[in-house]
Amino acid sequence: MESNNGIAIWQLASTVIPIIAVAIALAAITETLQAWSLMSAPVLITLMVLLLSRSFSLMHDCGHGSLFRSKRANRMAAFGLSLIHGMPQHPWSRGHAFHHRHNGNWDLYRGPSALITRQQYQEKTPFSQWIYRALRHPLLLFPGGFYYLIIKPRLSLLLSSFEFTAHSLTSLFKMLQTGQWQTPIEVAKSYRSSFFYTSGELIDIAANTLIVTLLWWQLGSWIGHWHFWILYTVVMSCSAAVMIAVFFVQHNFPGSYTSGSENWSYLKGALEGSSFLQLPAFLNWFTADIAYHHIHHLSERIPNYKLKRCHQANRDRLHGVHRLQIKDLGQCFSLILWDREGHQLISPNEVIGQVATAG
Repeated sequence: MESNNGIAIWQLASTVIPIIAVAIALAAITETLQAWSLMSAPVLITLMVLLLSRSFSLMHDCGHGSLFRSKRANRMAAFGLSLIHGMPQHPWSRGHAFHHRHNGNWDLYRGPSALITRQQYQEKTPFSQWIYRALRHPLLLFPGGFYYLIIKPRLSLLLSSFEFTAHSLTSLFKMLQTGQWQTPIEVAKSYRSSFFYTSGELIDIAANTLIVTLLWWQLGSWIGHWHFWILYTVVMSCSAAVMIAVFFVQHNFPGSYTSGSENWSYLKGALEGSSFLQLPAFLNWFTADIAYHHIHHLSERIPNYKLKRCHQANRDRLHGVHRLQIKDLGQCFSLILWDREGHQLISPNEVIGQVATAG
């Protein structure tokens, strides 16, 4: 679990510098629509998405306090990387930490798609069932990913500001009625947000939004706002889709460990509820070895550059880990229901089959 600052700095430099270089090249070749630019743009977009996958994995490590040795260095690096992704890191990392504490306990955590049980699905109307399936279709990862990264944090900040304004006005009317006056600081301290758990989350998202908005404006001024937003929307939608998909399949796969709160095991959640994704070496580099997800869930403080070594040193003890092949990923996306009685993840088609058999 010991971090190495030298490796961490090299990982950041070998990721961020290429991201900047590819962004400049992508903006340059798409300035005019020509045959060579139309052929080159998809290649550069793919490379950018892969680099952003690595960047996100490094930001993820910072949230676990494992990339650098010091908490401060991890926090600073995480904030810098969050500007690249347009997503406030601190609130996300707190939610991600909840996932780690309860992985495999489907009473408490049901994945990024907020899955429901088979019984809840059966109680829905046919139209509601269709809506549920449609919202969890893999193609929805693209607009959904952009919303998750870029829009949702700003929407939460906006709604929170409205909520705080309403709270302040209510407090003012109460003071006028009772004559018991409070200072602005006391009013602020009595505010309980529906969108943020801590003041640190609010500060992080406000700072991220301010700086990212300035960067959006500056980049748009340099290359043209329409030009920037077309490229940005395509790249960030694809990047978010890939990141969410990788995270999803590493826990939603055939035979994944699922349990209620009773008799839940952290160890089983790590080893049997996290897959070992079989990726080519170059994709392992672009995802910072997050494919060794079982090791990561055994101890989140192991830095990404030691996950493979840890796995190899303990191979004889990891027979229960599910090795997930790329060809099997399509099946994973169909597992969007939790069968509480059967202790397994199932697809809606299995529910239809069970109903038909019972009939």
